[in-house]
Amino acid sequence: MPRTPCSIVPPHLLTRLASLRDARHAVASQAARRALRELDPLTHARAEALRAPVRRSAVVGTLTRRIRDAGGREELPGTLVRGEGAAPTGDAAADEAYDGLGSTYRLFSEAYGRSSIDGAGLPLDATVHYGTGYDNAFWDGERMVFGDGDGEIFGRFTASLTVISHELAHGFTQYSTNLEYRGQSGALNESLSDVFGVLVEQREFGQDAASASWLVGAGLFTAEVQGVALRSLAAPGTAYDDDVLGRDPQPATMADYVETTSDNGGVHINSGIPNHAFYLAATAVGGRAWEGAGRIWYDAVLSGSIPPDCDFPGFAAATADAANARFGAGSREAAAVADAWAAVGVLQ
Repeated sequence: MPRTPCSIVPPHLLTRLASLRDARHAVASQAARRALRELDPLTHARAEALRAPVRRSAVVGTLTRRIRDAGGREELPGTLVRGEGAAPTGDAAADEAYDGLGSTYRLFSEAYGRSSIDGAGLPLDATVHYGTGYDNAFWDGERMVFGDGDGEIFGRFTASLTVISHELAHGFTQYSTNLEYRGQSGALNESLSDVFGVLVEQREFGQDAASASWLVGAGLFTAEVQGVALRSLAAPGTAYDDDVLGRDPQPATMADYVETTSDNGGVHINSGIPNHAFYLAATAVGGRAWEGAGRIWYDAVLSGSIPPDCDFPGFAAATADAANARFGAGSREAAAVADAWAAVGVLQ
């Protein structure tokens, strides 16, 4: 079956890096060009991959992880280097991937009672050391794949827990709503991965909504980059402002919604709007976000009311209904959700 590729580094960043011609960034430019060449065929495979059966079981199962090493080749799946329960390998990328898959599994299993990302105990597979200086990480519909970065702009992609959890959360979306990867439904697809990605990190480190960083991809950039992460849910548009990468283009509200034909209609850019709505709801509710707003978003995804072509207002309505159902109409949680979507200009 063709696979669904969802990459962490947006095309606009790779395009900018690929256009560099100065000697100082020669390695990064070449790495970005290689990563861009893979995006088109991967994206074209998405439509078929989204026809995968949707599983909705919520029976808690057993965590099974398998980490493989591509050995610097762009060939999958690679050689098995660590299975479930095996000792650490001593390879940072392999062990970070193993730990990150476990953290993601535990959020869905322990917080939401879901057996793996598909709800039916799906083993979690990952491949590290994909390609040479590969500037991306992606979910291909079957496994996580991590590059080591070019060393000039990006370091290894397993170094950030939110990268691992973000990409694996694309599998959760694949097996629940199958949101089409274009326009607003595609931006929602990306946003759900950012939302559950940060929730995995917050739960792993015991952070409440007020103390969390709300960053996706913190730790990816080298010291040469003026930026803290790829995206910020707290303040979309502020994650980086660098002479090489440019400025983070994410909008926080519909007033700055970006109309574009690139990146499948700006799925990595306009995701800033539902991201910020979640942040506003989570911080208004307070406490541990995976128990408050996170629970509402999870309920909405599994409610059966979100079609594959769902737009922002449709998703906002689903979260409002989920908040009413779980916490009660007129509750503080329901008010926080309604206020958040109004603040970003999706609902009035």
